This record gives sequence, structure tokens and C-alpha cells, in this order.
Amino acid sequence: MSIFERINRLFPVWAILLAVIAALVPEFFTGLAGYIKTLLVIIMFAMGLTLTKDDFARVVKSPKPIAVGVVLQFLVMPLAALLVSKLLGLSTELTIGMVLVGATAGGTSSNVMTWLAGGHVALSVSMTMVSTLIAVIATPLITLLLLGQSIDVPVLGMLMSIAQLVVAPIVLGVVIHHLLGSHIQRVEPALATLAMAAIVLIIAIVVALNAGRLSTLGPIVALAVIAHNGIGLAAGYGIARALRFDTPTSRTIAFEVGLQNSGLAVTLANQFFSAGAALPGALFSVWHNVSGSLLAGYWKRQSAATESSTAASSRG
Repeated sequence: MSIFERINRLFPVWAILLAVIAALVPEFFTGLAGYIKTLLVIIMFAMGLTLTKDDFARVVKSPKPIAVGVVLQFLVMPLAALLVSKLLGLSTELTIGMVLVGATAGGTSSNVMTWLAGGHVALSVSMTMVSTLIAVIATPLITLLLLGQSIDVPVLGMLMSIAQLVVAPIVLGVVIHHLLGSHIQRVEPALATLAMAAIVLIIAIVVALNAGRLSTLGPIVALAVIAHNGIGLAAGYGIARALRFDTPTSRTIAFEVGLQNSGLAVTLANQFFSAGAALPGALFSVWHNVSGSLLAGYWKRQSAATESSTAASSRG
């Protein structure tokens, strides 16, 4: 095992460590806020370098997982948000924030966690793109149905953001992989380490930027966000397995359902409701990166153990 693979296996440890440091000493990271988009582009480019056009061709030929993932995305997460809010007795303001998180599309974090967990990255990217397009209509409609509130979603801004931060760097990576595939394969563990470092830094920056808000949140709100995220991950994986999708596909769907575009939820809450309504989204931004990191690390270790066992059996 290379040094990069050893470092990558400790991904959840680095994520938690940096998150704790950022919460205790936020000034170490707040000045880096302007680099979040750059770091995300680096992650997506590194991911694209590991993909081929055939990966996306297979997704187009088998659209069922995309349909299942997107349906679960806009069914499970909004209803889970409302249910958790009601069960925990959250205020109207916080309930609005929870539902906004549930009604948004899958976040780009799902693509990264899928890659690190050994899922189907091309499928994950495709689901995120499809859910983002559908969210243009679904987010305000779901919000209206569940809360009786009507909001305007920044359509052009959402699409431009996805194009610049996700599509463009991944496409560039795929093109370079096509040209230099044999060379890329040799450095894939190093690419994963680069992406992991960028993710951990993003987590630290997000925690630092929300350190003040996080300290004002009661444990009941934290419990609501953790439960909401957990329901999404569990439902995505469980239903996918029940539909007899393979393990990598089920993991991919789990991340797509459970990891939301909470940044958009925060923006919408601030624009159309109140600062208080933005708190669930802010906390979700932090938590889903930490929970996603932990789950990705666990699933990656499971895959590695299975591969080792299979190799040992074949030698025996």
C-alpha cells in the first residue's frame, strides 16, 4: 500500500480533526473563504481525471438508477425534513429552513464522497445535474406544498454555478484522461489525496465561517439536522438495495439523496425568509460533509477488505 493510500484511509480522521480545530480557532480558516470555489474546482478536475467517456455512456444506457435517485431526492428529503421538524417541535422559522434543505437538489459533495467511497462517479454527477435542473421547478413547488410559501429560485445562477464548478472541470479532466490515460492511472492515489486535502480544507472553512452560528444552536436543532441527513443516507441506500441495485450504485444513490445543496438552502432562506431559517442549512453544510466523510471512509475500507479477501481466495 502506497503512502497516499494510507493517508486516504484516514480521511474521516482528518475531516473531524480539522473541523474541531476550525470550531475552536475559526480565525485560522475564515480568511480562506474566497478559495472554496477554487478548491471545489480542483476536486472536480481531479475526479474527472479518473473518468472516461465510457463511464457516462454506461449511465445513459441505464437511466433507471438516475430516475430512482432523483425521485427519492425530492420525495424522501422534503418529507423527512417536515416529519423531523414536527416530531421535535421546531419553530416555524426553523421548520422552513429544514424544508428548504430537503427541497433542494443534491450537493456536489455527493460526487466527491461517491468517488472516495468507490461508488459510480459518472452516475453521481449525472444525478446531481438532473436533480439541479429539476430543482428549478421542484424546490419552489415542494416548498409551496409543504409550507404554503412561494419562493423564486435563482435559475440562471444555479445553472451557471453547476456548469462552472462541476461540469467544466470534470469534462476537462475526462478529456485529459482520454489523452493521457496510462499516465493518469499511475497517479490516481495521489489525485485522491489531493482531493481529500481540498475537501478537508473546505470542511474546515465552512465550520469556521459558521462557528458563531453553531454555538448559538441548541442541541435540538443539531439533532434535527443529524436525523434528517441520516434518514436520507439510510433511505437512499436501503431502497436502492431493495430494488436490487449493486453495492456501488446503492452507495451512490445514498450520497445523492442524503447530501444536499444546503448552500442554496441558506441563500434562499436569507433572501426570502429570515436569518433564523438559514440556520438548519448552515449546520447541514457542516454536518453532511463530516457524516459523508465518515461513511465514505467506512465503505472504502469495506471495499478494500473485500478485495483483499477475494485476492487471497483466488491465490488459495
